[in-house]
Amino acid sequence: MNEKKFKLAVPHVYILLLAIILICSVLTYIIPAGVYDMVEINDRTVVDAATYHHVDPTPVTLMQFLTSVPRGMQETAQIIFFIFIVGGAMAVVTDTKAIEAGIGRLVKAMRGASWVMLPLVTILISICGAVFGLAEETIPLIPIFVSICVAMGYDSMTGAAIVLCGTAAGFTGAFINPFTVQVAQGIAELPSLSGMEFRIMLYIFMTLLTSGYILWYALRVKKDPQLSSMREFDRTREDTMDLDNLPSFGTREVIILLIFVGSVVLLVAGVLLYGWYMDQIAALFLGMSILVGLVSGKGMNHYAAILGKGMADVTTGALVVGIARGILVVMTDGQILHTVLHAVAGVLGSLPAMVAAVGMYIFQCLLNFLVPSGSGQAAVSLPILVPLGDLVGVSRQTACIAFQIGDGISNIFTPTSGYFMAGLAMAKIPWAKWAKWILPLIGLQYLLGAAFVIAAQMMNLGPF
Repeated sequence: MNEKKFKLAVPHVYILLLAIILICSVLTYIIPAGVYDMVEINDRTVVDAATYHHVDPTPVTLMQFLTSVPRGMQETAQIIFFIFIVGGAMAVVTDTKAIEAGIGRLVKAMRGASWVMLPLVTILISICGAVFGLAEETIPLIPIFVSICVAMGYDSMTGAAIVLCGTAAGFTGAFINPFTVQVAQGIAELPSLSGMEFRIMLYIFMTLLTSGYILWYALRVKKDPQLSSMREFDRTREDTMDLDNLPSFGTREVIILLIFVGSVVLLVAGVLLYGWYMDQIAALFLGMSILVGLVSGKGMNHYAAILGKGMADVTTGALVVGIARGILVVMTDGQILHTVLHAVAGVLGSLPAMVAAVGMYIFQCLLNFLVPSGSGQAAVSLPILVPLGDLVGVSRQTACIAFQIGDGISNIFTPTSGYFMAGLAMAKIPWAKWAKWILPLIGLQYLLGAAFVIAAQMMNLGPF
């Protein structure tokens, strides 16, 4: 008699998100509706902490529940179409084999010391996150490093991790990031970029932990490929490099590679000098793909077919962004987000200062699952938690540190994080496999973050 072993199946990310939307919809019938008034301060819309009041309940109807997904997709259309265009553009470049031919030769030359690239790239990208707040802008790099890492004997998880985890480590340990540090300190009325030394130490520890974890995993996978959950899929990838049988690298491939490198340089310059965001970056990559299509000599019909195929390949990940937004849509419809925030503030206000500081950190970690935008989360929570900290003895700088760490860590775990899901779509890695891989690192990062929040509170980190 054959006995079938029961195996718990991990739900598809669509099912997981729909279940969360349903739970939040039901909660609108249980949790009282309430809102804070919003005020404009220095061109930012923030919560007025003294104005919470109950309003007439607006529980989510069946139609609102069902329309939360299309409405979420409308609200995140910019991100969704950004993923489509960049995915299609990178497919056009990959189809020419130019990157494979050029970088493949470089990788082959450094085979003996390939491991050095992993922490080096992670650190470089983390600096961009810590200083400039780069996140979505790094997405086009993911398929490149996935191909490189697979070719070097690692796996696609490693290639995605050095970009995604590097960005998150930089965001978490940011010391200049205008979207988190400077916005938070502005709301808390702290001197701009105060507490820099403490944040630099946080950055160093967070980046060392992250790059060390990636390197440890990568070396284990290279020694025993069976340890990789992506091994079977990586063997079927069409965008991998065969270092022993590289494509030709002639004049045409050199021109295509120069177009690609030039586009990356323009991307960095546009972001830093002109404030480019998704629309401009998508336009840049679309223009790049057209030039590459012309130079490739394969005809524009072939270009269009590959562009469409590249878009199709990232559809699952792109649509996750819109579905995840449905969570915030129903909580806003039911007017319960501010009620939750008010209740947490009430609990924290009755706790000793050290416990309240850790409680703020835990709350920010949880809030990031619902409001993944750094500046958006700051605008919602800090106007309430900062004056609360004044009352219970938590310094404003500590409150900002708790926000910063809580905002950064789960950005590469929660399906509600748009740029993260876009990155997974580009890497073609299922969320369930990624979640299983990153949970140990996330756990260590949360513990490290808690240690820094406790240290900030013990030091009474200031100036106030």
